[in-house]
Amino acid sequence: MSWRLSILGTAGLALAAPAPAQAPASLTAALAEAIVEGCRAHAAAKRQSHAIAVVDPGGHLVAALRMDGNRSGMMLFSIEKAKAVAAWGFATAGMEEAAKGTPGFARAPGVVTVAGGVPVFSADGRILIGAAGASGEAPADDSACVEAGIKAAGLRSERAR
Repeated sequence: MSWRLSILGTAGLALAAPAPAQAPASLTAALAEAIVEGCRAHAAAKRQSHAIAVVDPGGHLVAALRMDGNRSGMMLFSIEKAKAVAAWGFATAGMEEAAKGTPGFARAPGVVTVAGGVPVFSADGRILIGAAGASGEAPADDSACVEAGIKAAGLRSERAR
């Protein structure tokens, strides 16, 4: 009987003092799908069509969408953009810039020197939880689409300073 009272007492304390709610520190399937949906909505509003991929920090695909009008190569390219960001930790637009000033960087494993791959940080901007990539339009439009998707999911595309 005392064993039950101890468990109930502990449970009562836990209920009395709940932990503060925090944003997920990992990329869930629901968050990845929200990024894809935010990017899709952004693209539709601009009458654009993208292939969109979201990966976890290890570069594993979590969610993807190939909008109408994109061939399979666009989907593969969006995945590669996202995987490059997961591997290196910064946007592919930055890789393009780094390649200009660092001989050989463009040929390093996992580097993509075309904008459209963007890191995904937690809502507070402290934790890199994955990456997203888009392809199918001009590189600047691919980046804008992914950034809109990340924002729509309540996440950040840049680390907090």
